[in-house]
Amino acid sequence: MKRILLVEPQLRERRRLSASLGAAVEVEAIDDLPHRECANLAGFDAVVANARLPSGVDPLLSCGGAPVVLLAADPTVAAAVSAVRRGAADYLAQPVAGEALREAVQGALARAAAAGAEPGVGGAGGAARREAGSPAPSTAPAEGARWPLYGGCAAMLELFERIRAAAGTNAPVLIEGESGTGKVLVAHALHAAGPSNAPMTTLDCAAVPEALIESELFGFAHAGAPGPSAMGLVHAARGGTLFINEVGDLPASAQARLVELLRDGVTRPVNGAPRRCVDVRVVAATARDVEQLARDGRFRGDLLTALRAVRLLVPPLRERGDDVARLAEFLAGRAAARLNKPLLRFSPAALAAICAYRWPGNVRELENAIERAAILCEGDEIDMGLLAIDVGKAEAPGTPLDVENGVSLEDYFVRFVVENQDQLTETELAMSLGISRKSLWERRKRHGIPRRRTRKRGPRRGAA
Repeated sequence: MKRILLVEPQLRERRRLSASLGAAVEVEAIDDLPHRECANLAGFDAVVANARLPSGVDPLLSCGGAPVVLLAADPTVAAAVSAVRRGAADYLAQPVAGEALREAVQGALARAAAAGAEPGVGGAGGAARREAGSPAPSTAPAEGARWPLYGGCAAMLELFERIRAAAGTNAPVLIEGESGTGKVLVAHALHAAGPSNAPMTTLDCAAVPEALIESELFGFAHAGAPGPSAMGLVHAARGGTLFINEVGDLPASAQARLVELLRDGVTRPVNGAPRRCVDVRVVAATARDVEQLARDGRFRGDLLTALRAVRLLVPPLRERGDDVARLAEFLAGRAAARLNKPLLRFSPAALAAICAYRWPGNVRELENAIERAAILCEGDEIDMGLLAIDVGKAEAPGTPLDVENGVSLEDYFVRFVVENQDQLTETELAMSLGISRKSLWERRKRHGIPRRRTRKRGPRRGAA
């Protein structure tokens, strides 16, 4: 029997919804999610939750990857689109009819089952929940991945749309982004959302000696042997996805063979053995500037063109606005569950520091900092000292954090904008706060801080 978690603050509505779900499922009804950890929710097959909980907890951040049906008392088209993009299995207006609720839950369960999902493991693109994290704009951790594929900012939403668009094709894909942004997880999401049931085969060029990369990929035939004595990863990945991580480190000879594979669909082992046709999708990732490598003659231009049939750009963490705080809270909850600790929260100063820090190591650095802080934390609150990040060095010059204990993140935002908007442009303000210009505009509007135009443009060049 399927287990459903129902989260509804109103007792009468909670009882009605529990009865509506019927006797075909086992329902556990609670009024909020203030202290529920992802690990405690792993046994539920689906979650039905009010979109606005008294604690302010976002159900999509707290349900361990199980499909979530959101209920909204004041639904809007924009909110519905945002919820589905962020990973909601469905979005229903309250009061919802029992039949509609049952259909939504059964549909969510059916889609999860069709994708081969295990309870508590997310999927990608709303179609597959195997090893890629939750539906692309969601927050559940990927199975076997070190961090979740999560995002609500414009750049991440665009990335999720591109993943969904590319998932059903066999076109080569190049994933570009700084180290630690989650390129490997994007590759898993792309593969899991596609039609192939074959496993993804991976070569990490940075982990293999350069002299062995070519034979590792394409196999090796001993002299005098009638056929290849060692099949390479290309052959092993037939019918599925070959993921080449740090493709910018490929030696020239391997680049030439990869061009042949992408152009003609054939592979041949080292030592000149006969060519073999192979059906494999190539997904590559790199943190290097491959365009510059191509200009320098260290990366083939035709290979770059072939790999960029689909180009996926993973934004750095410093450009993801409000995603940073939400991702930090999720990672803190996951770390607490893994370490058998109570649910951890950040002090206002610590959360402000997280949002202001530039995170040169991106999500990987954020995860490591939170993991370290969780280990050292003796209570249930992580303060700035435990994070061990030097905000002053990572910020733009002249914009010290200056956050005191007891000052909320929103109070800090208001104070910083008011004090600096006459000296800094909108772009400089956003960069100093570690948020996007769009997020800055939205927060200005929310707090009633009009934008001041203090810098006047000089005369245009060439003007009389």
